[in-house]
Amino acid sequence: MVTQKPSLPRDGAGRWQEAVSAAYFPLDTACGDRAAFQGALDIWPLGPLAVTRIQCDGVLYRRKAAHLRDDSESAILISIPGQARVTFRQYAREAKCPPGGFVIERSDAPYEYWHQERDTQWVVKVPADSIRARVGDLERFVALSMDARKGVAAYFMAGLRNAVEHLDGMEGAARQLAGQHLLEILCLALRGDERVMTSQSSVVQAAHLDRAQDFIRRNLKSPGLSPQDVAGACGISLRYLQRLFAASGESVSGHIRDCRLARCDEELRAGGRESIAQIAYRWGFSDQAQFSRHYRSRFGRAPSATRQAALLRAGP
Repeated sequence: MVTQKPSLPRDGAGRWQEAVSAAYFPLDTACGDRAAFQGALDIWPLGPLAVTRIQCDGVLYRRKAAHLRDDSESAILISIPGQARVTFRQYAREAKCPPGGFVIERSDAPYEYWHQERDTQWVVKVPADSIRARVGDLERFVALSMDARKGVAAYFMAGLRNAVEHLDGMEGAARQLAGQHLLEILCLALRGDERVMTSQSSVVQAAHLDRAQDFIRRNLKSPGLSPQDVAGACGISLRYLQRLFAASGESVSGHIRDCRLARCDEELRAGGRESIAQIAYRWGFSDQAQFSRHYRSRFGRAPSATRQAALLRAGP
C-alpha cells in the first residue's frame, strides 16, 4: 500500500491537488477554504488496477483540455462514493451518484466531479485499453451512475472490498489474478446495463455492434479472425458491419488489432515468465515483428520495454 497524506497548514487544497494528480492524472481542485482543507489518500496496486481510498472534505475536481496535451495513456476511473452524493459532468452529460453506486469517468476528455460534504470514497483506475478490449466503445458508458447494490455490480463491489482487505497477504501472482478477476467482473457489469443499448442513436444498430464486439472478444485468439467472419457470425453484411464501426471512429480490423494489443499489454505489464512471442501468438498475432511494430505504434514503446519495466517493479 502507498499512502499519501498531504497535511501542510498552508494551502491544504494545493497539496491535495498535487496528491490526486500524482495518483491519477493532472487535475485542478477547488474548495471553500483552501488552507483548512484536509484529505488523506491510500493506494493499493492490484494487477491491472490501481485501487485508491480517499478521505477528504468537499471538493471540485476539474480535468481541463490543457491537462490532456501531455498525456500519452488514457484511463477510466470508477468512483464509488461512501456517504455523500457526487455529481459528474462529461460530454455534456451529468450524473448524480448516491452512495451505493459508482460513476464512470474518462481521462481523455475534460470533466468536472464534485461532492459538497466530507466523504470517504473508493476509486479504481483502469487502463482505458483494457476496458475497451472487453466492452468496445467507451463513450456510451461515460457519466452513467451505476447501481451497485444488486447483481453483478454488487458482486464487483464485494470483490473489491474483499481484495483490499486481504491484499497484504497476497503475493504478486495472486494480486495479478485478483485484479484480472475484478476487471472481468467490472466489464461484465458494464455490458449488462440496459441503458448502454438505449443510449445509442439506434437500438438495432447498438445491438448489432454489441453482438459484433462480443464475437470479436470471444475469438481474439484465433489468428484467422477477419471482418468477414464477424459479419457472417452476426448475420449482417460486411459493408453494414464496417459502417457500424466507422460510426465509432474505427475500422473492424483496427478494433480487432487494438483489442489484441490491449490484452498483450496487460500480460506484459504483469511480468510473467512467458516470452513476448508466446504472448503475441496466444492473442492472435501470427508474426512477432508485425506485433512489435503495432505495439510500438499503439503504446509508444517496445514490448521489451514494457516487460523490463514490469520486472523492475516486481524486484528480485
